[in-house]
Amino acid sequence: QVQLVESGGGLVQAGGSLRLSCAASGRIWPSYTMSWFRQAPGKERDFVAAITWYDGDEYYADSVEGRFTISRETDKNTTFLQMNGLKPEDTAVYYCAAAAVIASRRRLPDNYDHWGQGTQVTVSA
Repeated sequence: QVQLVESGGGLVQAGGSLRLSCAASGRIWPSYTMSWFRQAPGKERDFVAAITWYDGDEYYADSVEGRFTISRETDKNTTFLQMNGLKPEDTAVYYCAAAAVIASRRRLPDNYDHWGQGTQVTVSA
């Protein structure tokens, strides 16, 4: 059983940066994709970024492309989300997720088996 724990959220001014971490316990299989999603109040959970565990291929939502960077340290079973140039519209609870998901479905939260508890990111104007 995989358990995920996020950390690194907080309050930051627009234009600032935060680095989120997702520490995994249990076996992360080479076939897994590690992803970040976010959910603002009253809205659906949206895809942010994904990285394949085996070879580190990265995928981003259009809204964060060029500002956010996803990475992983396989020896530490940890995934990161470096967020630069933060905007008030980035305010949300950010969730880490893991699954052996095919490429065409990696942006859909229903396809993920394992979720963290979430970490709040608040960006003030």
